[in-house]
Amino acid sequence: MYLFISPWLIGFLIFALYPILSSLYYSFTDYDIIHPPRFIGLANYNEMFHNELFWRSVKVTLKYTFISVPVQLLLGLGFALLLHQAIPWRGFFRTAMYFPSMVSGVAMSLLWYWIFNPQIGLFNYMLSWFGIPGPAWLMSPDTALYALIIMSFWTAGSGMILFLAGLQGVPASLLEAAKLDGAGRLRIFWNITLPMISPVLLFQLIMGLIDSFQVFTQAFVMTQGGPNYSTWFYVYNLYTSAFKEYRAGYSSALAWILLLVVMLFTAVIMKLSNRYVHYEGGSRR
Repeated sequence: MYLFISPWLIGFLIFALYPILSSLYYSFTDYDIIHPPRFIGLANYNEMFHNELFWRSVKVTLKYTFISVPVQLLLGLGFALLLHQAIPWRGFFRTAMYFPSMVSGVAMSLLWYWIFNPQIGLFNYMLSWFGIPGPAWLMSPDTALYALIIMSFWTAGSGMILFLAGLQGVPASLLEAAKLDGAGRLRIFWNITLPMISPVLLFQLIMGLIDSFQVFTQAFVMTQGGPNYSTWFYVYNLYTSAFKEYRAGYSSALAWILLLVVMLFTAVIMKLSNRYVHYEGGSRR
């Protein structure tokens, strides 16, 4: 048996466990990749918590997360409820909604960079139809982060697909029984549909949080963290420390703090999920 699992085991030890443990060691060192690492204890962590750019990156990332994740969930669920109905061209609309999720992050960023262009971009051109002067979007520290949040809604179709799968798993017998009892659509959705798809909602909430904590491509391609650090995301800060300032030890410390924060958020959500997630055959506490 060990012979059969040895390819996966060797790959895991070399490409996963060793880099993870190495980064933990480097987080306690002064390491510039070229010279041997020098052990400095908790100095990287101490510097991190006294670094203004670190707190700026935390603020930007949390603001992006707390706005974009709930709206993406609502959009995905709304589109799924709409396209779960027997409407004409349903298959086409499902494909069209999911298609943007297949575009690579760099291509998507270049496309939206043009859309947000204040002179020739699509958004400001459409606003001009109504006589509304368009903002500077990515060129202004007041609107750059909100532009990236709007851009994140582009991939709501991937969440729609998962919600559709959940909706198709809701037993038709429950819905028919509720209709016979005189329940309206809103009550059926709140008391039957939403509890039945709550595991899908939980999965998408956790994955959405993890993805939003790791935003990088948009900031790298479109704004380089600017203007005036308004899109200075946590992972972009980590990248800058590692590959522009050559501080692998400090960036390793940043990575471990990110891991701990993601684990903390996930643990809290899983703990609270006992109150609102319905598992078929399971019991609520």
